Amino acid sequence: MVSGEPTPGGPTGATGGGAASGGSPQRETAMNGWFRLTLGLLAVVVGAVWTVQGLGYVEGSVMTDQRIWAVLGPLLVLVGLALVWLGVRARNRR
Repeated sequence: MVSGEPTPGGPTGATGGGAASGGSPQRETAMNGWFRLTLGLLAVVVGAVWTVQGLGYVEGSVMTDQRIWAVLGPLLVLVGLALVWLGVRARNRR
């Protein structure tokens, strides 16, 4: 081996610095899409639960029959749907 050559797996080798840099822009976009998609789906589900609790269909909660939750729930569903849409668009750009 020549003294100036990088060793595989060493700090200057081919496998040494690539993983810490974050990866390709396409992979970051796909991961960002998954995150938005997951967060959006979670927001849709939570918003739907808040809506039915605020309307009084689910008993046993301090949120039952409270108008604020009947208003905030659909707003959260809309935010969640927007995040789902953005997540799907980001994943399809690959």
